[in-house]
Amino acid sequence: MPDMRIRPTRGIALAAVLALVAACETAQLPAGAGYGPQPQLPPPERGLWPTAHVAKAVGWTGEEMPTPAAGLRVTAFARGLEHPRWLLVLPNGDVLVAESNSPPRPKGGLVAWAMEKLMARAGAGVPSPNRITLLRDADGDGIAETRSVFASGLNSPFGMALVGERLFVANTDGVVEFRYVDGALKAEGAPKPLVALPANPPNGHWARNVLASRDGTKLYATVGSSSNVADGGIEAERDRAAIHEIDLATGQRRPFAEGLRNPNGLAWHPRTGALWTVVNERDGLGSDLVPDYLTEVRDGAFYGWPWSYYGSHVDGRVKPQQPERVASARVPDYALGAHTASLGLAFGAPQALGGRFGEAAFIGQHGSWNRRPFAGYRVVAVRLDDEGRPRGLPEDVLTGFLDARGQARGRPVGVAFDAGGALLVADDVGNVIWRVRPE
Repeated sequence: MPDMRIRPTRGIALAAVLALVAACETAQLPAGAGYGPQPQLPPPERGLWPTAHVAKAVGWTGEEMPTPAAGLRVTAFARGLEHPRWLLVLPNGDVLVAESNSPPRPKGGLVAWAMEKLMARAGAGVPSPNRITLLRDADGDGIAETRSVFASGLNSPFGMALVGERLFVANTDGVVEFRYVDGALKAEGAPKPLVALPANPPNGHWARNVLASRDGTKLYATVGSSSNVADGGIEAERDRAAIHEIDLATGQRRPFAEGLRNPNGLAWHPRTGALWTVVNERDGLGSDLVPDYLTEVRDGAFYGWPWSYYGSHVDGRVKPQQPERVASARVPDYALGAHTASLGLAFGAPQALGGRFGEAAFIGQHGSWNRRPFAGYRVVAVRLDDEGRPRGLPEDVLTGFLDARGQARGRPVGVAFDAGGALLVADDVGNVIWRVRPE
């Protein structure tokens, strides 16, 4: 008799795993518990499988668009882009957009295969466009009528910074520079390498952001961890989970702050001049842990990863432990909710968006893929108090990225204020740059 036993395919195995995960774990805390200067941090929830709850990426239909907060209006600044991730507004009002996705990753193993399928469902499964696109709104009507490929052939580009005539682009494996000419629609010549950045496999957090110092002598570059919690050993994480300071005169870099699992947005505080960042925290401890966060970044500070989270809360999965480092871990300033994938960061002046939010940090939350129920999928404002510290709960600026069926019409990433004071939002699933302004 032939063998009639069913041999499950990888797809069936993955579906079974996801069904098991969906049935076993969900958030227990109220929605606001993981936000603010003092978030609730429940005991870790460690099951057989990590939570996987992925919003299928479907994009926007016709003239659909996200929902702005009361008193605001949203329009499409540019449509038909390809994975727009990050934004840089140039002095002349032109907008540079990094169209990018993760670089090719090593194949092998069921877990890697399953992660690839999950990310494809979330809208991140296509090759990287590897280009910077320039958008120009010459007539000031809030719609970019000019679009050109400013630079191409890059390697998963993300952050950009302009210092005089030097335009810096952060590829996943290093920072390169172009000569910038005011008004040019295309960069001149080939990119010139400035400094290499760690990109060792599996290079799990591939996006690199850069921000220039106010005096134009240094760059600050983010490098996320290669894995969740040093799964391949701490040596594989050398110079990762950190923000590096790069001397523009010499091209030398040094760790400025460490223990930041996946820092992305960078901005200078409008009052203190200090460096601030938003950070994606670790997975696998349940839907209520660990909150992503917004924090001031201090020179020489350590923020816990991988041995601890939110200060000295030990992650027992990491062996061997380092009690001395854990004891020195700095507590972040403001929690942004577990698994919200907070990425974009821009500080707004008190009059920004018609004064609707006062002086605030504006944050693009890309949205969860490993939490039940979903979290993020919105742009929020976190008000600053009289001392310039983030306080209270975040307020919605732009929502509606999930439809009624829990499908992702869009996922916000980078945020930036344009020359007219409107907030631009890069939507890498909707392939749109949204523009938010007062009504």
